[in-house]
Amino acid sequence: MDVITMVLVFLLAVIVSRYIWNFLPIKIPLPLLQIALGAGLSYGFGFDVELEPHLFLFLFIPPLLFLDGWRIPKGAFFRDWRAILALAIGLVVFTVLGVGALIDLMIPGIPLAVALALAAILSPTDPVAVSAMTANAPLPSRLMHVLEGESLLNDATGLVCFSFAVAAALTGSFSLGSASLGFVKVAGGGIVVGLLVTAVVSAVNRFLVGRTVEEPSMQILVSLLIPFTAYMAAEHIHVSGVLAAAVAGIAMHYVELSGRALPSTRMQRNAVWDTVQAALNGIIFVLLGEQLPRLLRSLPELENAQVHDTWHVFGYVVAITLALGALRFLWVWIITHGVARYALRRGRIITVPPTRILALTATAGVRGAITLAGILTLPTFMPDGSPFPARDLAIVLAMGVILMSLLIASVGLPLLTRGIDQVDTSGMVSAAGKEGHARTAAAEAAIRRVERMIASPLPNRTEEATRAEAAAHVLNVYRRRLDYGDKAINGGTRARDLVETERRLRLAALAAERDELYRLRRSQGLDDSLVQKLVREIDLMEASLTRSSAH
Repeated sequence: MDVITMVLVFLLAVIVSRYIWNFLPIKIPLPLLQIALGAGLSYGFGFDVELEPHLFLFLFIPPLLFLDGWRIPKGAFFRDWRAILALAIGLVVFTVLGVGALIDLMIPGIPLAVALALAAILSPTDPVAVSAMTANAPLPSRLMHVLEGESLLNDATGLVCFSFAVAAALTGSFSLGSASLGFVKVAGGGIVVGLLVTAVVSAVNRFLVGRTVEEPSMQILVSLLIPFTAYMAAEHIHVSGVLAAAVAGIAMHYVELSGRALPSTRMQRNAVWDTVQAALNGIIFVLLGEQLPRLLRSLPELENAQVHDTWHVFGYVVAITLALGALRFLWVWIITHGVARYALRRGRIITVPPTRILALTATAGVRGAITLAGILTLPTFMPDGSPFPARDLAIVLAMGVILMSLLIASVGLPLLTRGIDQVDTSGMVSAAGKEGHARTAAAEAAIRRVERMIASPLPNRTEEATRAEAAAHVLNVYRRRLDYGDKAINGGTRARDLVETERRLRLAALAAERDELYRLRRSQGLDDSLVQKLVREIDLMEASLTRSSAH
């Protein structure tokens, strides 16, 4: 099938899935609906995509990890770094050993090295799947931040363990020392490459923009190229490309703090990245569903792996999925209780999370794109030319676990989150105070800047009068913001109601402006370029008002 046709059909399937989901009376998780559409494409229209795993990793994973790293709350990320590393490194190793031993014991046709490789590629959780599955069952904010941080970093750990297990299967030897050094090299190299690529690209871009002009379209292209550059540079020197892309996104956040980008650049870039994220997320799940018929067709061909019954394969999938959840629950329980006991010995008291939170953590460990792409990179042949042992069975089991984890999360997360407080209230009072102080300081700085500007005389009296009138309007806006932001003022609720009412009136007025411009264009032949310019101005003002309301 033509590649362009395939991509267009997948994008259409993503759009259709969203509209179908909006019409459904009962909201099932969108990824499951997209998987079903993908399976329908294969069964109903004969779609049969030969998935190239390295190309899949390159096209989908870097931009999604980059965006997750860019947008993840950095304060929460660095506040909970110990918990994130315990899951991203400790849990992955724990899972590789535990699930690898279970697979080796349960399925005689899979050698130990291949069992460890399968366990390793099943250990990373998927940030795309986690965020998609929790859209309708929001988790407590702190737990969600920990899960997002874990899924950003555990890909490197899982892929490194996977590569060493595959090497052991190919060579028949394994060295713990070389594996540990290899992990440090691959992970550390990925971090360094991600930081360097973002720093160099940002510095060069800043130099060029400073000597020319900033064009939003070019800045968007630069941001889109950074994750692919980081990934390719890291893979070229044989370190973690996925970790480089994620770290590049984290570094991009700090580049943005310089505030040099134009507001129009930021708005347009956010819109483009939201579109890219929605498209890639949807295509991943549609593609997974499209691969299902291929998986089912391969079931009768597993006799060489000593599996003679399809129901045995289903039982293995269920057992491995439950083992992954159980080990995840056990690891979190051990870590939380160990930290609490250690703190108690040092005279501090730490509240242990309730069992329900631990169960949420275990259920939210959804597998996805990394597992799908990674397992398909298993070699086809051994060095002596013989088939790689149990390769087809390992692929079937991995894809089955992906689907099973999605199903369990779609059912379990809404049940476990029902009635639970979704907002992490720890530190809310201090956070609100900091926000109020920041808003006040920003408004006062704006007032001082405007007052300094109008203090300097202008040679033209007309210009000075115009500036004074405009300044009076701007100063009035900021002084009203200071008044409405003071929570100690009596009638603060009424003030906020006034602000909201004014916002609705302004939105209605903007809509009327836009309608009138379109009417003039239809009736009087107003120039298209002029209409587009004026409508664009109205759209920007409306977007600003809508965004301020959302926050």
